Amino acid sequence: MKALYKDKAGPGLVLAERPEPTPGRGEVKIRVARTGICGTDLHIESWDAWAAGAINAPLIPGHEFSGHVVELGEGVTSVEVGALVSGEGHVVCGHCRNCRAGRRHLCKFTSSIGVNRDGAFAEFVVIPEQNVWAHPLDIDPELAAIFDPLGNAVHTALSFPMVGEDVLITGAGPIGLMAAKVARHIGARHIVMTDVNEERLQLARDMGVDLAINVSTTRIAEAQEQLGMKEGFDIGLEMSGHPTALPEMISNMNQGGRIAMLGLPAEPIGIDWATVVTHMITIKGIYGREMFETWYAMNAMVHTGLDVSAVVTDRFPAEQWEEAFATARRGNGGKVIIDWS
Repeated sequence: MKALYKDKAGPGLVLAERPEPTPGRGEVKIRVARTGICGTDLHIESWDAWAAGAINAPLIPGHEFSGHVVELGEGVTSVEVGALVSGEGHVVCGHCRNCRAGRRHLCKFTSSIGVNRDGAFAEFVVIPEQNVWAHPLDIDPELAAIFDPLGNAVHTALSFPMVGEDVLITGAGPIGLMAAKVARHIGARHIVMTDVNEERLQLARDMGVDLAINVSTTRIAEAQEQLGMKEGFDIGLEMSGHPTALPEMISNMNQGGRIAMLGLPAEPIGIDWATVVTHMITIKGIYGREMFETWYAMNAMVHTGLDVSAVVTDRFPAEQWEEAFATARRGNGGKVIIDWS
């Protein structure tokens, strides 16, 4: 089969012929239709310090995907051949305290598809039955392919009640943009998004935020004044990981404000803990999706009108994977999709 392959430790990937995987007991083989490029994939391709410490090459990366089931391993009963599916990228142990308590997203022994085991940048991928998510056959394969990052957005946005609240989102990347659509869908009042990339800020405006501000020239407090907000934001969604984003968010929160933090900082962040304490601010870390409550929630929202299709801005055939990665790395648009059909 054709696959994007990290054949050895070091920068780069190669489009190579690899043996087709065979499903073992309890596993499902999927013919891949579309894949999304994630920041994790960019780390793996460039072989930065994180990748060097986390990845054991050789490996086929990729964990955002959609495709059709073509073969079932022994004992598989809940999935049918021909089904259009996505996959939850975290393979959990099933035996630790959190798994046994139904908190599988908190499994300490998680193995990740496309990071710790071969992933979906290929014509075929094999994943455990419990990680398969079946879609209606009429769903767009592109939308199905981004259910993984959409799940990150939904998990973050649903961390706190949002109906009627004023929401600040820092970081207008694909997940931040989808979180803004989720916030609007579930009834937020004002939604303000920040970034320093004007192309992404324009995409945020096109996707319906109330204000998209460039924090290199405009302060968040100015956005509050423009919207007539006197008490600060009720909900903050930190999606950027930038070291200045969380401190500025904290300084613009209402008393009792709640912050969900998905962005991964690359360096330590200085926090005004006195303000956190005296303003009684809640900060909650978010990673991945709740298995599988988040999947049910985003499935319900998509089927009641949530439309995140505008977040997909670039599409490439598998043979043009280098251009696809370069486009994703520039970070001027939304989601980049690779077509394997």
